[in-house]
Amino acid sequence: MTIRRFLPLFLVILFLSAILYVVYFKPEAKKHGGEPASLISVETLTVGETDYQVTISSFGRVQPHTQGQLVSQVSGQITSVSPNFRDGGFFQKNEVLVGIDPRDYLIQVEIAAAELADARVTHAEEQVLAKQAAEDRRSVRNKEAVSDFALHIPQLAAAKSRIAAANAKLDQAKLNVERTRIRAPYSGRILSKNVDIGEVITPNTALAMIYAVDSVEIRLPIKNSELGFINLPEQYLSGESDTSGLPSVKIGNRLGEDIQYWPATLVSTAGAIDEQSQQLHVTARIEHPYERDDGNRRPLKIGQYVSAEIEGKTIRSALVIPNASVYQGSYVYLYRDGVLQRREIEIAWQNNTEALVRNGLTAGDRLVLTPLGQVSSGTRVKLLEEGGEKALSGSGAGHPDAPGRQADDGRKAG
Repeated sequence: MTIRRFLPLFLVILFLSAILYVVYFKPEAKKHGGEPASLISVETLTVGETDYQVTISSFGRVQPHTQGQLVSQVSGQITSVSPNFRDGGFFQKNEVLVGIDPRDYLIQVEIAAAELADARVTHAEEQVLAKQAAEDRRSVRNKEAVSDFALHIPQLAAAKSRIAAANAKLDQAKLNVERTRIRAPYSGRILSKNVDIGEVITPNTALAMIYAVDSVEIRLPIKNSELGFINLPEQYLSGESDTSGLPSVKIGNRLGEDIQYWPATLVSTAGAIDEQSQQLHVTARIEHPYERDDGNRRPLKIGQYVSAEIEGKTIRSALVIPNASVYQGSYVYLYRDGVLQRREIEIAWQNNTEALVRNGLTAGDRLVLTPLGQVSSGTRVKLLEEGGEKALSGSGAGHPDAPGRQADDGRKAG
């Protein structure tokens, strides 16, 4: 009975003792040394000066240098067409492309010739009459009373005029006969034909759309930011043209399995800014684009889109960096004394792979090439052990298709 009476008190004392033990003799966790934060490994490139050949990229459509409609000047039925009178057919200058029935016009030639012969007979008669009137005038005492009409002077003049009119009518009739054989005004090609043999046409009927094959032209837009990097052909009010140092152009024909390049020359600059694109256009010309050459290049097609690479100016002591190292088109990261340094830059020009820096970098800066994403300036980094640094050796040409790193992690070409 006595033990049961004091059991609750014993349990309370035991519970309190356990609490005091935990409070005053709590276990301490053993502290171990923390792992040091790992450093980002980066690849760098030493920026250096180089002579850089800018290449301007553009595009356009192939258009004929000379183009127009082949039009009939007389009416009649088409009785013959040249074998070359077909879509895509080549023809030579003065080749007869379309023949019209000439019989009506040959009759007009005979009528005009008869009228000319009659006019000449009338003129001969008037000459005889005028000669006789002049002899009769000598026997008349009052010579002033004899009129010019009596002397057949106006009749003789009228007979001469009728001869001239008959000559003109004969020439017109012969010209109409000649116009029944419609000839090519230049060596060219049929773009599209509108008529065929057996059809009856009237004057001013459009027979076909033709163009000359001696050259083709491509109208190329140039960005306003790139105008300072190219020499443009300019013409002045005095008639003089500035054609010195004009750049060469390569036109890329992408129809087919592989791209083929045609040499071209800049020949003119537009006199106004295009209203839609707000860009200036230049015209490049390709000579003899349809002649077979040693390279066996595919002929260009009228209306096809082509790419263009225009030779720009050579920039001396230029600083050129890969587009992949540029973030949001405005800044880069540099490596300096083991930490990252963010540097704002100004880009003067760039293509798909490289950027020409105007301000913000100097020769000898160590540019970080490794994609970093959102990293704060001042972050400690380390160089890659193998190949951690490259020397920038510019290719010397701003070729848009040159191999290069692609921008990522929020970076863009600017």
